[in-house]
Amino acid sequence: MSVVTDPIADFLSRIKNASRAAKTEALVPFSRMKAEIARILQEEGYVWSYEVVTPEGGKPTIKVKLKYQGRTPAITDVKRVSKPGLRQYVGSDEVPKVLGGLGISILSTPKGVMTGAKARRAKVGGELLAQIW
Repeated sequence: MSVVTDPIADFLSRIKNASRAAKTEALVPFSRMKAEIARILQEEGYVWSYEVVTPEGGKPTIKVKLKYQGRTPAITDVKRVSKPGLRQYVGSDEVPKVLGGLGISILSTPKGVMTGAKARRAKVGGELLAQIW
């Protein structure tokens, strides 16, 4: 069993790899941060749904149902911006637009995990977790 040093990057990679392999769902270990990112992906239309599944006597996992447009996955690519070895923080006026507004950026702010557009509207900055398009 290997130790994952960056669980958010592992979560995003599992979703990207499953969508590129044309899988219908991806299973990832549960954490509240991953559940919040999955909630944002569902709200923004990148996945159909997600649910927390706890097997009898086992550890909880998140089941993410992936979305496709025809045969093309809704998630083309992901980029983990802030890493455990080098955190990236942005102010409310520095939140980047992904592909000129075609993608989303995900931030961890004092008001919770939210997209870059919502953070700009709320005038809050925070840790830039990932960019998805």
